Amino acid sequence: MPADSDSPAKTDHPAPAYASRTIALVGLMGAGKSTVGRRLAERLGRKFYDSDHEIEKAAGLSVADIFTLHGEDDFRRGEQRVLERLLGEEPHVLATGGGAYLNAQTRDLLREKAVTIWLNADLETLWRRVQKKNTRPLLRRADARQVLENLLIEREPIYAQADLVVYSKEGPHGTTVNAILKALKSWEPA
Repeated sequence: MPADSDSPAKTDHPAPAYASRTIALVGLMGAGKSTVGRRLAERLGRKFYDSDHEIEKAAGLSVADIFTLHGEDDFRRGEQRVLERLLGEEPHVLATGGGAYLNAQTRDLLREKAVTIWLNADLETLWRRVQKKNTRPLLRRADARQVLENLLIEREPIYAQADLVVYSKEGPHGTTVNAILKALKSWEPA
């Protein structure tokens, strides 16, 4: 029997499960959230936001200056407000600050509005990457490598609560982007 010419074509593919959600990258500083996030947004045709950059715009200060002048607690309150605002936007790719996911309220909000992906990198990779910038307030100390190791140990169980885990290794960022895209194909909302 011939197809009715007024009926829609059957070649339409359903949108992937993540299509209506922001993709939020979580993990420790140096995991590649901003660099990989920009490339992922480009591949998906989405906007990209870096929460630290958005906090700096809102405060008119650098993250380091906010830590110095107002302390970490004030920074975290501002971070939560910025994340709430960003998660109200149309679906995009979001690179969160290393400590953002530690806040239970922020974690709940991200679970509700986003697909969370832990960019998991080993200590050596993180250490090589963070040494390239001197803008990390928590590492402005003589024992910075030990601080980074302690943060990794403390935060791993919390980061592991993310919807997906993708390993961020040395090499082309496109490799990590491809791993994220592959992981997203299997993601289903809880």
